[in-house]
Amino acid sequence: MSRAGVRVGVGTSFHFDGETVEVVEMAATTAGNEVVMKDGRGRLLRLSLKELLFSDRAAINPDGPGPSADDEGEIASVVLGQLDEAQRREILERAEHVRELLTGYRSGSPELAREGEPRDEYAPSTSLEARYAAKAAELGVSSRSVRRWVTAFREQGEVGLAPSQGSSRKSKIAVDDRWVETAVEVMVEHTDQSRPSRTMVIERTRARVIARFGEGGVPQPSRATAFRLLEELERRHPLFRLSTKRNRDIAGRPEGPYGKLRPTRPGEYLLMDSTRLDVFAFDPMTLKWVQAELSVGMDWYTRCITGIRLTPVSTKAVDVSAVLFQSFRPRPAGRDWPRQAVWPEHGIPRTVLVDVEGVTGPGLASPPLVPETLVVDHGKVYVSEHLTSVCRRMGISIQPARLRTGRDKGPVERYFRTLREGLLQVLPGYKGPDIHSRGENPEDDAFFFLDELEAIIREWTAAVYHCRPHSSLVDPGLPGLRMSPAKMFEHGMARAGYIEAPPDRDLAFEFLKTEWRTVQHYGVEIGRRRYSGPGLPEPGIRSPYDSPVKNGWPFQVDPDDITRIYFRDPATRAWHTLLWEHAPSAEMPLSEDALTFARQLAASKYRFPDDRLAVADLLQRWNLGLGTTIAERRMALRLSREQAAIELPEAAAETVISLPSVRKALGQDEETAEPQEPEAATETGDDDEADLGDLAEENDFYADALEDV
Repeated sequence: MSRAGVRVGVGTSFHFDGETVEVVEMAATTAGNEVVMKDGRGRLLRLSLKELLFSDRAAINPDGPGPSADDEGEIASVVLGQLDEAQRREILERAEHVRELLTGYRSGSPELAREGEPRDEYAPSTSLEARYAAKAAELGVSSRSVRRWVTAFREQGEVGLAPSQGSSRKSKIAVDDRWVETAVEVMVEHTDQSRPSRTMVIERTRARVIARFGEGGVPQPSRATAFRLLEELERRHPLFRLSTKRNRDIAGRPEGPYGKLRPTRPGEYLLMDSTRLDVFAFDPMTLKWVQAELSVGMDWYTRCITGIRLTPVSTKAVDVSAVLFQSFRPRPAGRDWPRQAVWPEHGIPRTVLVDVEGVTGPGLASPPLVPETLVVDHGKVYVSEHLTSVCRRMGISIQPARLRTGRDKGPVERYFRTLREGLLQVLPGYKGPDIHSRGENPEDDAFFFLDELEAIIREWTAAVYHCRPHSSLVDPGLPGLRMSPAKMFEHGMARAGYIEAPPDRDLAFEFLKTEWRTVQHYGVEIGRRRYSGPGLPEPGIRSPYDSPVKNGWPFQVDPDDITRIYFRDPATRAWHTLLWEHAPSAEMPLSEDALTFARQLAASKYRFPDDRLAVADLLQRWNLGLGTTIAERRMALRLSREQAAIELPEAAAETVISLPSVRKALGQDEETAEPQEPEAATETGDDDEADLGDLAEENDFYADALEDV
């Protein structure tokens, strides 16, 4: 039986400075115990016993008695940890039989004797040979097996009775290593490709092995063996079982241990990302089914959603700026929201007592934060000049995530999944995360308009997501406490001890787009729209700016409300609002996209349309699209189907509808009818060149992004 310690005395051998030495004498002196050692060449060396035992220069000979780090056997906890519950019970029961054979008691001690112990056949007076024979007969095994159990138990205890003592679970598939490495090489090559079949991987591996090592140079496994080997290699490099996207994510993992930024206070890192929602929505402007794209901002420390923006088709640069602006100036909460979903106007947690006199309104939909660093991906809208300029003006750092590394923005990616599983999948129009999960006709269900869908997401985020405990929101000092984002915000305020607030009340103008125009006698013209109002410089006054336009002045334009623009007097630094000449006919905020669409519709219906007529026609159209009753929504769907029919190409064959008399009766006489221009294609990207006139040089934005503060 091995012992934990090794006897050190005369004759004990050590490795000292790379040489084998042997202790020849041990002596006690006034300075302490000393040893005298002799090396292989007969030289003597005197050392203190303390230095010999604890110095890095000396080590006991591993070939001597006692346990060693080079032993083949595993430690007891490793061996026992590989056994299941049934195997553990079997080992414990076998150990009781061995103890009964040796001592007569299953516990191994007379003080813990059970009823009827010791039995006559195992009494201490009985010979050991008789006890071996009795135990073998009792268990139905050979006497040799019992002797082997006793020997193993005396050496290692219960661990010696384990069936496979610390053996490593290596592959039992007998395949040449060169064939295995070639198969792994072929599997790795398909990481960025479509998923292959196992048969194709096997055939390519065999062909590559023959080309590399020659015919017969490497033994080829059978088809069944190759299939079993690929199943085992799947754990090393997934290729067949998971989705191709998941396989690429696994292949792109870093080789070393994971590392990440660790926020220590609210506002230190703001994660921003966009995703295509798995639900159809209805655009009230075009009356068509559209894909909705959601952009959010999330405070990393608290997991609070500080900004939400829902856009049709794709996200624009101003949409990202709107999400960032909501961190400074959150949207107001709904009037009917539950109390726990509403944040106080001042943004301080509810548990802090403050003077609330003068605070009006329903409260805020999210906590206000001043971010220090933005963590974004490499999308065009996130690295645009507009966003980077705003961040530079606000003193916000931008830290791009690594390419194709979603884990760098893991919390916000998890929010998108939680949103889909907790809300979107129960809404009408849900189409699933992929084409294999889509229903037969999700468009036939009830629908939500884009603004309604955004309001639903805001309320769910405030009432459910912010109030539900998250497993990742923990305090190291209280590991058992799980906090919600709202509670984590309170914890962060108590930890940081302060909040930051932007001092400028006109901060919203910083997030708008700047247009350089000259001042004429009628005002300012932007995108074939004329603006005028008090505070506008007199025509002919020289501009103090070195603008890209000769004698140009800067004007801040909100593409989501083109009924007005903003100008700051360089002398007084005061902001002035300039109104569009047709703003009174709009009676509501009008986006640049809406005006462009209205102009296209008016051009297809009227001979000489103007902006006033186009806006009036669009408002009448919105009265159908924005209906809230079932009848009004049915009218919107019917109108959308009629428009889809107009876009169908005309048949070349003669039909009844093509007869001149029929066309005249339907008001489609060729002499009076104006040719209809094809409707502009739906935007699929950022800053398209398909916009009309001056709009080709401007970014496209959607309604409802920023508010004037």
